[in-house]
Amino acid sequence: MRRQVLLFLWLSCTIAVCGQVSYSIPEEMEKGSLVCNVAQDLGLDVKRLKSGKARLHSGDSAEFIELSRERGVLLIRERIDRETLCGETTPCALHLQMILENPMELFRITVEITDVNDNAPSFASSEKRFEISELAIVGSKFVLDKAVDADIGSNGLQSYLLKPTDHFILKLESEADGRKKVEMVLQKPLDRERERHLSLLLTAVDGGQPRKSGTMQISVNILDVNDNAPVFSKSVYKASLKENSPRGTSVIAVSASDKDGGSNGEIAYSISNSRQRLSDMFKIDRETGAVILTGEIDYEKAKVLQVDIEATDNGGLSDSSKIIIDVIDINDNRPQVKILSKSEYILENAPESTVVAMLSVNDPDSEKNGEVRCRINDEIPFKIENAIGGFYSLVTEVALDREVDAQYNITVSCSDEGV
Repeated sequence: MRRQVLLFLWLSCTIAVCGQVSYSIPEEMEKGSLVCNVAQDLGLDVKRLKSGKARLHSGDSAEFIELSRERGVLLIRERIDRETLCGETTPCALHLQMILENPMELFRITVEITDVNDNAPSFASSEKRFEISELAIVGSKFVLDKAVDADIGSNGLQSYLLKPTDHFILKLESEADGRKKVEMVLQKPLDRERERHLSLLLTAVDGGQPRKSGTMQISVNILDVNDNAPVFSKSVYKASLKENSPRGTSVIAVSASDKDGGSNGEIAYSISNSRQRLSDMFKIDRETGAVILTGEIDYEKAKVLQVDIEATDNGGLSDSSKIIIDVIDINDNRPQVKILSKSEYILENAPESTVVAMLSVNDPDSEKNGEVRCRINDEIPFKIENAIGGFYSLVTEVALDREVDAQYNITVSCSDEGV
């Protein structure tokens, strides 16, 4: 796949990567808020910003930050929501380049966006119902929904509380991805003759200041005999799926068994709540355990997906497992070419290797699919050089002579190595 940019360029300058600065700001700052005095921090005079027509280049990032040439400062242009910008990725940062002309200079600016506690933990459903046999043995486990919190670190989800604890206690088990498996464990025999229904409240709490929380009501109907809980055949299932696979694509089939006979041994499969809201992307057949794709998957957004699943029998006993899905990259993105800087002329006595233009090239695909090569048309006295990662310089290969050629048409072609 190939994308071409046609340039008509003349220039007299040399390029220098003159330095970089890093800043850290909280998300949710108001429009117009001061980020930094970038001119002062880079040792530049404000007059140089004006004469060099200083401007910011932010790659594929939205224009959240703007440059004030008059003041030499960076300002918030649009409110930044860290969760929308980066999701669970840490650190979350905007990578900017400031370009100046005459002479051409490039400065790298990194702005890290720190988290504030602007989200409370929440559950996908306000209520979860169980039907549990009165003969359920002490120690029986019942899988509860996990809460989600878009914040990270100490502002993210930290703990759960279950009340009352007359019959059930809460059990939290840390998983490899840092999340917690949430279960309630029967600690006292049930007696249907005394109580046919129990109401509990599960609270998820974050670690911010002040703390925020979300709740889910748990309703338990006490039934007759159900001795055995379902058991998944595997604690972890693994599958792979190509990005952009069509809806309806089969992912995997899971299975669980239950030693009980009759209706108490009948199992229903479900996808439990997950941080990535994957219940909207996948569907599991309640009876067969077959999992199919119902949404869109994109390797560039998530390389690995975890789907939490449950198997529940008619007596309310349950087991949990998870499906780890490796997303396979396909070559679905073309290189994106942007002209960062160019001038309208070049002097014929300009020395060899004079910079004609600066380009940025980005391909979000992985490995060979994202490896990019750029070239220009033949038989012209110019060459293209890979200056620094993703940045290219178009430079003169020899001294130019206006009497031989007064202008050149330069075509830059960039293609990836994918198939």
